[in-house]
Amino acid sequence: MKVIFLADVKGKGKKGEVKEVPTGYAQNFLIKKNLAKEATKQAVSELKGKQRSEAKVQAEHLAEAKAIQEKLNLEEIRVQFLEKVGPDGRTFGSVTAKKIAEELEKQFGIKVDKRHIELDHPIRVLGLIEVPVKLHKDVKADIKLNIKEV
Repeated sequence: MKVIFLADVKGKGKKGEVKEVPTGYAQNFLIKKNLAKEATKQAVSELKGKQRSEAKVQAEHLAEAKAIQEKLNLEEIRVQFLEKVGPDGRTFGSVTAKKIAEELEKQFGIKVDKRHIELDHPIRVLGLIEVPVKLHKDVKADIKLNIKEV
C-alpha cells in the first residue's frame, strides 16, 4: 500500500515522502496513529502543491537574506555605540545582541532578529568589532560595530 508520511517514522520514511509499505502496517499502525495517510491521486497532488509553495517561500527567504547580507557588507554600514567607560577601560553597560539589533534598525533600517546574532558574550570593550550573524541557513554576514567612549 502506498502512503504519504505525515511525520518522520524512524526506519520507514520522512515527512512528505510517498512510499510503499505493507498494507497491515499501514492500516493498523501508520494511519491509525496519524503518521501517514493513503496516497490517493488527490492526496499526492495536494502534497506536491504544498511542496511547491514551501519551496517558493524558502526562495523568498533566501533572497531576502542575501539582500541583507549585501547591505551589511557595505563599508559605510558600521553601527555606532556610545558607552560610558570606567577607569579600567571597560564599559559600564554592555552591548548585547538586542542592543545591536535595535541600533542596526534605528541607524540603517536593516531588520535582523536578535536571536540570529551570534554573540558568545556581551561586548564590554571599546573599538571596532565584527559580530557574525546567521541570516539564513546558507547565508552568514558580519555586523560591524564601532564602540566609542561618551
